[in-house]
Amino acid sequence: MSAPSVTDKPTACLALADGTLFYGKGFGATGQTEAELCFNTAMTGYQEIMTDPSYAGQIVTFTFPHIGNVGTNPDDDEANNPVAAGMVVKWDPTEPSSWRATEHLTNWLAKRGRIGIGGLDTRRLTRAIRQQGAPHVALAHDPNGNFDIGALVAAARAFPGLEGLDLAKDVTCAQSYHWDEVKWDWPDGYKNRTTPGHKVVAIDFGAKRNILRCLASAGCDVTVLPATATAEEVLSHNPVGVFLSNGPGDPAATGKYAVPMIRGILEKDLPVFGICLGHQMLALALGAQTIKMNHGHHGANHPVKDLETGKVEITSMNHGFAVDSQTLPEGLRETHVSLFDGSNCGIRMADRPVFSVQYHPEASPGPQDSNYLFDRFVDAIEKRG
Repeated sequence: MSAPSVTDKPTACLALADGTLFYGKGFGATGQTEAELCFNTAMTGYQEIMTDPSYAGQIVTFTFPHIGNVGTNPDDDEANNPVAAGMVVKWDPTEPSSWRATEHLTNWLAKRGRIGIGGLDTRRLTRAIRQQGAPHVALAHDPNGNFDIGALVAAARAFPGLEGLDLAKDVTCAQSYHWDEVKWDWPDGYKNRTTPGHKVVAIDFGAKRNILRCLASAGCDVTVLPATATAEEVLSHNPVGVFLSNGPGDPAATGKYAVPMIRGILEKDLPVFGICLGHQMLALALGAQTIKMNHGHHGANHPVKDLETGKVEITSMNHGFAVDSQTLPEGLRETHVSLFDGSNCGIRMADRPVFSVQYHPEASPGPQDSNYLFDRFVDAIEKRG
């Protein structure tokens, strides 16, 4: 990989709301998009990150310089199409070097309407995000290099931000469906469950495919329902457990319709397991509050401490909001904290099999330290008989 020549005319521009400009070489789709800018420190899994529904409304700055080097393939999509609004990278993507690749990253983005910009000083950009908070930005790609800077900055300033936005309803499924595909395994790849499983309803606030595969692999017969499902609709499937998925946006906004549903489920004393946005909304349903973070946690190297065992796990994270641990009511215990900043990363009810975590134990991408949580959920189901 090599950096673009300093004599090349910029074909892409990233404009921050404060007027700061970054020029580079555009790839993928042409046009313009506005979003919140975050950074992700993962060294692998850029395709999974771009197709993670939790990134709706965000442009991702990848701190690892070699993005695009293994191409793309259909097996690694976490959703039908990229959900992140765009990507920012250090070096321009080159020809892929992987036997699994079926398409160049540039072509993959172009076909799916997503803009990329390369050749930026991503270290400088990351420092700005950490120090100033996740900025609102406008990203433009024009092969002729013609940009209306004033209009770009104005567009960045006009972006409403993620606070108060319910994005789960934009990325959720349109109707219910059954899921029986299990985790990828060499040499067969993805296969389907052929044995009976525990009837679990998964609420799709922006669920990643690998989360559903982990549930199926752990022994669950999964029915996926839209984010707007009511408690009555969930319970009509006679589940023995309920899963609350990851997703984008402000949990307080999504919680306007999701919290009543969750409380209705909790009245039935079913095992409940939540991840990411599902974790935040479970906390809201139980009486806690959520807060917007300065720049969030996005990466596959986040250390989390289990307060009940003392064990430290390296986890994958993607969230810009967090549960405020100072607001946890009596009977709701904090189980995990981030060793980066002490923020809440897990809760559980003291007397019932209801628990959730802020991080992503499905490890797509990321380490598999916390994959056991899916088995913990199934164990809770089996103990209930």
